[in-house]
Amino acid sequence: MIELKEESFWILYILLVIPKLIAIIMSVRELFPFFKWGFNIRRSNFLVPILSNNVIVTGEEAVSFEKPLPMKASTLPPIAQVKFSPESPEVLKVSESPTPRQLQPVVEQQKQENSKKQLSEYSDQEILEKIDKGQVLPYKLESELGDCLRAVEIRRLLLERTLQKTVQHLPYQHYDFQKVQGACCENVIGYVPIPVGTAGPLMLNDTLITIPMATTEGCLVASTHRGCKAITESGGARCTIISRGMTRAPVVRFPSIIGVTQFVEWLNVSENYQKCLEIFNSTSRYARLTQIKNIVSGRTVYIRFKCDTGDAMGMNMVSKGVDAVLNYLKIQFTDMEVLSISGNVCTDKKPSAINWIEGRGRSVVCEAVISGDIVEKVLKTSVQALVDVNIAKNLVGSAMAGSIGGYNAHASNIVTAVFLATGQDCAQNVESSNCITQMESCNNGKDLYITVTMPSIEVGTVGGGTSLPAQSQCLDILGVKGSQEGKPGANADQLAKAVAAAVLAGELSLMSALSAGHLVKSHLQYNRKPTTTPTITTTTN
Repeated sequence: MIELKEESFWILYILLVIPKLIAIIMSVRELFPFFKWGFNIRRSNFLVPILSNNVIVTGEEAVSFEKPLPMKASTLPPIAQVKFSPESPEVLKVSESPTPRQLQPVVEQQKQENSKKQLSEYSDQEILEKIDKGQVLPYKLESELGDCLRAVEIRRLLLERTLQKTVQHLPYQHYDFQKVQGACCENVIGYVPIPVGTAGPLMLNDTLITIPMATTEGCLVASTHRGCKAITESGGARCTIISRGMTRAPVVRFPSIIGVTQFVEWLNVSENYQKCLEIFNSTSRYARLTQIKNIVSGRTVYIRFKCDTGDAMGMNMVSKGVDAVLNYLKIQFTDMEVLSISGNVCTDKKPSAINWIEGRGRSVVCEAVISGDIVEKVLKTSVQALVDVNIAKNLVGSAMAGSIGGYNAHASNIVTAVFLATGQDCAQNVESSNCITQMESCNNGKDLYITVTMPSIEVGTVGGGTSLPAQSQCLDILGVKGSQEGKPGANADQLAKAVAAAVLAGELSLMSALSAGHLVKSHLQYNRKPTTTPTITTTTN
């Protein structure tokens, strides 16, 4: 029998007992998974699986686990399932479970979801506080709230707080602000009601039309209506489009005039112009380039593009086409510098001789012969008096003032009123009101021949403000809403003719009032609200 020394006995005891103790501990760990123990163990003569924070590690690597992350049970995968082989203490299979690093994005996402709250769920006061803190931008309220009307209401509260006064008389209810968003106006707080009247019916090219006019000027609609009556009773007006084409004139610069000359000569070559035309036309289904004109100043060139834009007023359409052509030209002329896509030779929203001479938008001429009897009965004046006043006022007077395109009595009045009613760009009344009114006697002096020539009426029946409900309705009154199938530009042409015909009626009526000396009297009658003195009643006992 072999006798063991005391030291050997303890060594053998440790080798046999300690592993069993560890196995017991691990068994207890499996039975109570809520214990969050962790170990730093290296392989010696055996393999021990470690379970901590729902993660299992085996092998030679030392593992250090942090404190378990606080997470909702619903956001975490189930605890890893561990299977052992009877033949080996090593782990056979560990179901896919994320490591702490992999779990971090899940935790962050959960935090965001918990903190994220739809803006619409906040009260108006809470939203105002967020605006004060810069967390919400006022102009983005529509998109973030998903409610255009509430966005207007909150913006009104913000404005009233800033002004320290109410805006109760500026209406905002019963309006479809969704049609405004991203198209017509920003930072909306309401809308301004403008009275709309109608002039007519007016016989234009053998068809009766009614002209909607939005204005706050008394007498304007009444005066235009009187002119419509005189024209219609005399057989009507005739109107025609002379030319059409929206313009955009970018300004480019070359190192020297040598480059300018080469550019102008290159563009005058038919093949080169044709290539520019193809590029321009490819940017739109409706835009069609009709002319390119170069205007030189030193080493600078203003390239005036003119194109037909169908039923759209067309500023955005022509700008898009011009930009495409400029990109092509920069490849051909690498030393060409584009200073601006608009160089004011267009010319948009400013008086200019180029629009007066070459036209922009629609160039329109309208005429009528007014019977001498109608002149006397309806207009209360005479043919000769009208001719004399027109020469002295509209022709000589405007020339003495150095006017550009202002050879008329008040064309801008009518243009603006129709523009407001039909959703046009009202700033373009500057060039659209270019007009020369001419009058002469005819038929042996018995009757009056009157014309208005308007070379730059800029209108559209699609896009912009034309889509707003009220403005769309006014276009419908004129019979020019939207586009006609297979006839691009026909409705915009008709609208331009209606504007010119209305101007003809307005010119005829105002000039008659001036020649008869009725202007002041009519304005006093219609343009001032009469004051009334309250009646004071007394009672006696």
